[in-house]
Amino acid sequence: MRLLWRVYICFLLCIVLALAVMGWYVDRSLQQFHQERIADELLIRARVFANELAPVLSEWKEADIDKRCKEVGRLTQSRATVILPDGKVIGDSNESPSRMENHSDRPEVAQALAGQPGRSVRFSDTIRRNLMYLAVPVKRGDVVVAVVRCSVPLSVIDEALSKVYQHIAYGGIAMAALSALLAFYLSRRISRPLEMLQRVTMRLAEGDLDARVTLTEGGETGSFARALNQMAALLKERVDTLARRSNEQKAVLSSMAEGVLAIDTNERIIDLNQSAALLLDLVPGQARGRSIQEAVRNLDLQTFIKTTLLTTDPNEADIVVHGNIERSLQLHGTALTDAVGVKLGILVVLNDVTRLKRLETIRREFVANVSHELKTPITTLKGCVDTMSDNAALSKEDADRFLGMMRRHVERLDASVEGLLTLSRIEHDTEHATLPTEVGLICDVLREAVQAFARAAEEKNMVVELQCPGDLAVPLNAKLLDHAVGNLIDNAIKYSGSGTRVIVSAAVAGDWVEIRVADHGPGIEKKHLERIFERFYRVDSARSRGLGGTGLGLAIAKHATMAHRGSISVESTSDKGSVFKIRIPILIPGR
Repeated sequence: MRLLWRVYICFLLCIVLALAVMGWYVDRSLQQFHQERIADELLIRARVFANELAPVLSEWKEADIDKRCKEVGRLTQSRATVILPDGKVIGDSNESPSRMENHSDRPEVAQALAGQPGRSVRFSDTIRRNLMYLAVPVKRGDVVVAVVRCSVPLSVIDEALSKVYQHIAYGGIAMAALSALLAFYLSRRISRPLEMLQRVTMRLAEGDLDARVTLTEGGETGSFARALNQMAALLKERVDTLARRSNEQKAVLSSMAEGVLAIDTNERIIDLNQSAALLLDLVPGQARGRSIQEAVRNLDLQTFIKTTLLTTDPNEADIVVHGNIERSLQLHGTALTDAVGVKLGILVVLNDVTRLKRLETIRREFVANVSHELKTPITTLKGCVDTMSDNAALSKEDADRFLGMMRRHVERLDASVEGLLTLSRIEHDTEHATLPTEVGLICDVLREAVQAFARAAEEKNMVVELQCPGDLAVPLNAKLLDHAVGNLIDNAIKYSGSGTRVIVSAAVAGDWVEIRVADHGPGIEKKHLERIFERFYRVDSARSRGLGGTGLGLAIAKHATMAHRGSISVESTSDKGSVFKIRIPILIPGR
C-alpha cells in the first residue's frame, strides 16, 4: 500500500474517532440537559399541584382527588399521581387507583415521604414505558400527609432531540467530508516528499548515484532531503574514486607482461590478470574463487603456494607448466596483507622465461655445434699434418690421399666460415637497413637458382620443375634471394630419392609473394620443425655431414627472408616430403 493511503487512512480514522467521541459527548450532554429541564418542569408542576391539594386534601374525597389528577394530567400532558403516606394511591391521571399497587417502595415516593423531593427514571409496569418520576411531599405543618408525583415518558426527550440529532448528523457528515478532503490534502503534502525520498533512496540502493531529491520545502523533510543529497554526492565521489583506483589497478595488472596471481589463506584464487591466465591456460572469470588444486593441475605450483603460505619470507622457484604450450616459469611469492597488516594470503608473480631458457639452450648447443664443426676438420688436418711430417717417405698414393682429406676439410672449414660471415653480413644489413634492393622479376631469380642445381639433379635422375608467372615483380636483392632459394633447392635434391621431382613455384597471396619449394623426400618429424632454422641444427647429423652440409643453409635462408621483411616456414609429413615457403611483401614497408 502506498504511503499516501496509509497516512490518509490514519488521518481519516482519527477524524472519524474524534467525530464519534464528540457525537457521544454531545448526545450525553443533550440527554442530560433535557432530563434536567424536564425534571425542573416536573418539579414545578408537582409543587403547584401539591400546594393546591394541601388545603383541601382532608375535605376532598378520593374520587375528587382522582378526578383532579386526571384534569391536571390532561392539562400538563403528564401523568399526575397522589399517594398517601402508607403507599396507597388515591388518584392517578392514567389509571384507576383501585387497580394500582402500593407505591411506598418507589424510590421517589420514599424520598418524598422523608420530606425531600424525589426523582427516579425507570420502567413503568402500568403503562409499559420508561418514565421520569418526580415526587414532592404535601405537608400540613411539618407532617407529610401525602405525596404528589408527576411523570413523563422519556420518549418525549427522544422526540425533542430527534431534530437536533438530524441537524447534528448533517453537520457531522459535512464536517467529515471536509475533514476527509483536508486529511487527503495533508496526507498528500506529507507523503509526497517522503515518497520522493523513498524513490531516490531506492535508486541509490540500486547503484544510481546520480539520483537527487528536488525539494524546496523547509523543515525536517527539507533538511533530510539536503542531508540525503549530500550523502549521495559524497558516496558517488568515494565510489568514483574506488572505481578509478580499481580501473587503474586493473589496467596496470592487465598491461603487465608478468602474470600476477592472488591466493587467499585457503589456497583459493582471489584474482589474476590476463597474463597469468594465459600462462596457466585459465579463464579468469571461471578461475576466481576456485582452489589452486582444482584450477591448475601442477604439483610444483601447488607445492610452491603451500610453502609460501606457511612462511612470511619471500619465496622463489622455477617450474615447468605442461599445457597447450610447455612453458618455463619463474615464480616469486610474497605475503598479501591488508592496510593493518593482517595476512590475507599470498601474491605470486609469474615470469615466462621459456624464451630465455630456449635461447640459453640454443646458445649452449650453438657453442657445442660450432666447436664440433670446427674441431672435427681441425683434428683431421692436424692428424694429416702430423702423419705427413713423421713419415717423410710416404708413397705418392698415400700423400695424395692425405692431401685429398686435407683439401676436403679445408673446404668444409671454408664453407662454415663463409656461411657464418654471410649470416653476419645479412644480420648487419638487416639491423642497419642497408640491404640494397631493386624491383626485379621473381621468375628470373628462381630460374637462376634452378639452373645452378640442374647438374646435381641430373646426377640423381631428378627433375626440378619451375612454375612462376613471368611478370611477377617485387623489390628484392637478387643475389641474397637466390642464395636463400638455392639452399632450399640444394636440400630438396640432397634429401629426395632418385627419380623424384622438386617443384619450385611462386604466386601472389594477398599482399605477399609466396615462393614454394616442394620435394618428395623423407620428411621432417614434428619435433624438429621449430628448430631446423637454427644455426648448425641438424635433423640427422650423420647423414647431413655425409652429404656435405654445414648446418647453416636453412639459417641463411631464414635471415635472407627476414632481410626482405618476410618470413619462412615449413610443412612436412614423414615419408611424404616437405614444402618450404618463403613469403616476401610485394611492397617493402617504408619505401
